[in-house]
Amino acid sequence: MTDNFQFDAYRRPDGSIGLRNDLLILSISGLAAPIAQRIGSILKQAKVITTAYTGGIIAEDASLRLRMLEGFALHPNVGAVLVVSCNFPEGQRFRDRIAASGRPVEMLVLDDFGHDSLRLTDAAVRSGARLLQQLSAARRSRADLSELCIGVECGRSDTTSGIASNPLVGHVADAIADAGGRVIAGETMEWFGAEHLLEKRAKTPEIMQALRDAINRRIDRAEAAGIDLIGTNPGPVNIAMGLSTLEEKSLGAVRKSGSAPIQGLLQQGEAPKEAGVWLMDQPYYSPESLSGFVAAGAHMILFTTGPGNNFVSLLAPTIKLSANADTCANLIEQIDFDASAILTGVLGFAEATQMLLARMVDVASGTLTYGEILSEGAETISRCGESL
Repeated sequence: MTDNFQFDAYRRPDGSIGLRNDLLILSISGLAAPIAQRIGSILKQAKVITTAYTGGIIAEDASLRLRMLEGFALHPNVGAVLVVSCNFPEGQRFRDRIAASGRPVEMLVLDDFGHDSLRLTDAAVRSGARLLQQLSAARRSRADLSELCIGVECGRSDTTSGIASNPLVGHVADAIADAGGRVIAGETMEWFGAEHLLEKRAKTPEIMQALRDAINRRIDRAEAAGIDLIGTNPGPVNIAMGLSTLEEKSLGAVRKSGSAPIQGLLQQGEAPKEAGVWLMDQPYYSPESLSGFVAAGAHMILFTTGPGNNFVSLLAPTIKLSANADTCANLIEQIDFDASAILTGVLGFAEATQMLLARMVDVASGTLTYGEILSEGAETISRCGESL
């Protein structure tokens, strides 16, 4: 039952919610990236996202860059944005798009400062200070699970991941979907060998075919590059922790998505159109995968691990959970939820699901994850081809 799981969130002008109320310093130009980092070193409460690529990227890379940067700028946990650029037309486009969402936004372009990065830094710090004070006046109000969007991820998996922690996340995914919320699962290459389980849940034959095509495209890309997928995944850590084949790893990985019907297949960074469980076709490597969820609007990430994985999202609070008792005992300040009692029989999945939902509500209302406390987070944008 999820009726009692309400939380306190920031209500946005468009009626949506945010779990955090961050100032985002967003560099949309590679030339401005060091400036954005310097501004962030002064405005320590702000979050900084930069991209190294601007001119010369084409085709799929160009559209992906724009979709991801817009997704970061408009993320529900972002309360205001400071855009830094050396390109006035693109900077103005971002400023207008952000302003249309009702968020406070300031734009600073190098041309306006005679390409004096120090003067721009001074102006940005002053603007950012004003925005931070404005954000600090916001107050939280009650929100429901139906308004929540989560991403589900696994990294450095072991046998406990497939047996306990991933199925637990799957139960939570079902609870969120049943409540009217949204769930996004990715890691396309870790559907390989378990695709039949996902295909059975596809809402339409078209979605089922799209899943098959997504997997085959990545297999073809790997083979064209001379990569033996079976020989590279599972990785050395997975194998050392007891996973023997990619199919075995995939059978555990797909359980994070639960059992609800799959509503559709998203591109990396594409937002779900309605409630339910969605799959995202994107790289399986955690920094890229989490960033895809975040650009698509995930408020929060549930991230399972076996021996440990410190990486988290910058913008979405990431609840790191493990069912490996040694990991939970050794990484006390990194694991947010200990699921090891499932394996000893002390906890059943029903009770553990209620406990994890309670932890999620706590974090949604403002309690910090260890990843937030230790500043382990980042966001990244994938590259697919060459630049001009």
